[in-house]
Amino acid sequence: MSTTRVFVGRLAGRGVFDPVGDRIGKVRDVLVVFRAAGAPRVVGLIVEIPGKRRVFVPIGRVTSIGSGQVITTGLINVRRFEQRGGETRMIAEIIGRDVQLASERPGGAPQSARIEDAAIERTRTGEWVVSEVFLRLPKPAAPFSRGDSRIVRWSDLVLPSSSESAQSAELLIQTMVDLKPADLAEALLELPQHRMLEVIGELADERVADALEEMSEQDQLALLAQLPPDRTADVLDRMEPDDAADLISALPAAKGEELLDLMEPEEAEDVRRLLEYDADTAGGLMSPAPIVLSGESSVAEGLAMIRRAEIPPAMASAVYVTHPPYETPTGEYIGMAHFQRMLRFPPHERLVALIDTEIEPVTVDASAAEVSRRIASYDLVAIPVVDAQHRLVGVVTVDDVLDHLLPDDWRHADDEAPRASDSQGGRR
Repeated sequence: MSTTRVFVGRLAGRGVFDPVGDRIGKVRDVLVVFRAAGAPRVVGLIVEIPGKRRVFVPIGRVTSIGSGQVITTGLINVRRFEQRGGETRMIAEIIGRDVQLASERPGGAPQSARIEDAAIERTRTGEWVVSEVFLRLPKPAAPFSRGDSRIVRWSDLVLPSSSESAQSAELLIQTMVDLKPADLAEALLELPQHRMLEVIGELADERVADALEEMSEQDQLALLAQLPPDRTADVLDRMEPDDAADLISALPAAKGEELLDLMEPEEAEDVRRLLEYDADTAGGLMSPAPIVLSGESSVAEGLAMIRRAEIPPAMASAVYVTHPPYETPTGEYIGMAHFQRMLRFPPHERLVALIDTEIEPVTVDASAAEVSRRIASYDLVAIPVVDAQHRLVGVVTVDDVLDHLLPDDWRHADDEAPRASDSQGGRR
């Protein structure tokens, strides 16, 4: 095996390959165990394989490891990784932690420092250990100055207990910047609870909202129970109204009302309106924030609206034409203009000239089964929802329908599915 010393911060995200060069996945973290004496021992890597599944690869099945790539024997257990007692993740739980650096002078006081990276290295006995750490010392009092950095042996550290040690979430958050919401949700849920709460405390409300929308109801409720009400309300403000309504409806009535009072009035109004409908009706499934324009608006205006980055792809599949007002509940619904059709018309063309009037909207009390049939029958990505006065009140998208039809545990339904490469039985 390669004996190259490698820093974990540089290893994160690197490719993992089998002996013939086929990519297996990418490194997400390094798993270690602490010992009574000596440096922590590396027991394996947490690797993300296709399907966004995170699995454990024992260090014994790694034949070469470096900052550029990892080579394995090609034999892995694809059962989803679960952290065991006594195991510690380097990126998630060690890097960013405050420690004490033993004094170089006999009898001197230890110096405070923070771990910014750590190196793993193979010893002569063949085991991999955490050999060195890259430390950042406190900033001096002088303005515009930055604390010195230093690389020291692990044995030079005085490591406080977890309860006494602060831990920066900065590096871990950097590894999550580019994750899609579903992957971010999974990455958060895999962290130990105290670490997950530290990371969430540093994440922007919008990113927390994105992750919450991808979690099961049970995980959502467990997470929100750990957040203060003000932060919870801020996150709910940034969730899609239908997702926020589903979450609030699962809370005790008094708690839900408290959060609604803390939310921004405009956001709370959308959520309150959705809570009036049964969960298995079009009203309960819909989002109340479609793109609504007048018939006199141009194709260029319609394309500009759906081009906005914050519009979900399914919602950007069409714009909806109504009489004023143009916020739900709107004036009388006229029709929808599909994105693909808008591309075939000149930018100055009015939307009223190309709207699809053949697709009938569903009513707010239509059953989820009826909505599903209509979407499937007409190959739609989204379908408008109207009230008794034929006003547009929202849109049901295909992902809303899928979330409703799939079982609650669909995100982990294949966790125990047999795989050809899963020939080792146990995790180790």
